[in-house]
Amino acid sequence: MASSSNPSRSRKRARLIQGAIGGDPPPPRVHESPPHRPDDKDGHLVFERGENLTPRYKIIRKIGEGTFGRVLDCWDRVNKEYVAIKVIRNIPKYRHAAMTEIDVLCTLAKHDTAGSRCCLRMKEWFDYRHHVCMVLEKLGPSLYDFLRRNSHRPFPIDLIREFALQILKAVAYMHRLSLTHTDLKPENILVVSPDYVRVPYKHSLNLTKHYNRIPKSSAIKLIDFGSATFEDRRHSSVVSTRHYRAPEVILGLGWSYPCDMWSVGCVLVELCTGGVLFQTHENLEHLAMMEQVLGLIPSHIIQKACRTAGRYFNSAKGLRWPEGAVSRKSIQAVRRLPRLPDLIVDYVDQDKEEFIDLLRQMFHYDPDQRMTAKEALLHPFLKR
Repeated sequence: MASSSNPSRSRKRARLIQGAIGGDPPPPRVHESPPHRPDDKDGHLVFERGENLTPRYKIIRKIGEGTFGRVLDCWDRVNKEYVAIKVIRNIPKYRHAAMTEIDVLCTLAKHDTAGSRCCLRMKEWFDYRHHVCMVLEKLGPSLYDFLRRNSHRPFPIDLIREFALQILKAVAYMHRLSLTHTDLKPENILVVSPDYVRVPYKHSLNLTKHYNRIPKSSAIKLIDFGSATFEDRRHSSVVSTRHYRAPEVILGLGWSYPCDMWSVGCVLVELCTGGVLFQTHENLEHLAMMEQVLGLIPSHIIQKACRTAGRYFNSAKGLRWPEGAVSRKSIQAVRRLPRLPDLIVDYVDQDKEEFIDLLRQMFHYDPDQRMTAKEALLHPFLKR
């Protein structure tokens, strides 16, 4: 009797039941962003694992952090793949730097539609709650990660050759587009795949057998274009991480594409020996290390040094070393360094002469005479 007195209500309930069971499909699930939270005291986005970074991307975990912000491992619900999202701190200078990096990444992608230039690819970018977010392809560990996990035992020379070819192709490509990377180092060179194999290390000096983790695939890509600079834009006075910094930067001579080639030389030596070539944090000691490994800095380079760098040299136009050293420990650190050929010969059996020649041309003190990336790709060491 109740149903006959209110037929419209009972018909409505029937329709609802039919839709839920076997009629129209339920509406698509909406992946909402979490409630708004204030940033932390350093301007970082505050998030929880499993939350959404826009409805499209699910946050899996944090995989990196730097002065710029954080890198998050995320699941792309549209393309059904994992991506790395670089979330920039909500601070004006970092936002500005991020937009410059986006400009560089767009330039690189525009001229590399096939993705064959060994440079990181950006899929898209967006602004999320005042944080610039760059959606990047997901890559494997860095070459530095491999060195660290292998207790800084070096890579095989044949693998170094394959790495060198790709690094130089990427650098040559950037230089052709009027871009200088300025921060080349093992941390900024990532393998494409995280898969690796364990192989015995042949140069162990004791009876203990060591095994190195070696990438299954030699495919690599350059990353971190936050410091990359177009040739026609303002150049900051100091660039590059200390250990990979070219002499013209230290001496205040100005810099351009050749500073990348010096950094590549430092990287290749590190991959070959397992250790940083110029392990220093002070300019005079750095220059002394260069002279110890590579020979004296030419007088015409010294004469061009800026006034600030002039204090590193005495009246005879030679380096103020060791009298200018800050400590005896510093002097000893420089004296322990071997000459470049002696350094390489301990680690390379085959093709060592060609490898040393390639490095010498990358380590030319005069940037105008230093080997270019395009020239390096034609070197006999890389032609085998």
